[in-house]
Amino acid sequence: MNTILESILIIIFLIISIIHFYWVFGGLKGLNKAIPTDEKGKRVINPGKIETSIVGLGLLLFAFYYFTKIVIFEIELPKLIVSYSGWIISAIFILRAVGDFKYVGFFKKIKNTEFGKFDSKYFSILSLTIGIIGILIEIL
Repeated sequence: MNTILESILIIIFLIISIIHFYWVFGGLKGLNKAIPTDEKGKRVINPGKIETSIVGLGLLLFAFYYFTKIVIFEIELPKLIVSYSGWIISAIFILRAVGDFKYVGFFKKIKNTEFGKFDSKYFSILSLTIGIIGILIEIL
């Protein structure tokens, strides 16, 4: 069961990472739906290539972490990483799903922007799903 859940997270993290690197290398498709805006359409954050690369690399590291948990290859990680990484990754995505109470997450106030609609329909649900799957992996 854990191998299936870990495989699901690996695939999700790889896909999201690829999307971020697509944006780093100049891709524009979906970008306007992925960045929060205020009611007037002005971006509330404006991540550059460096920030987007860091997110892409972080997502790749998350995929690698779950890859190391699958017994296909025995990769030894430090005990501290093995003990806490799964919980930290899960917490990151659950907090992302809860949001900042203004622009992002289930409890956002600004919902009628293009980002807000996509966040409610896809991003927050995906974040919560990732967090729940991560917790299941840790407790099973």
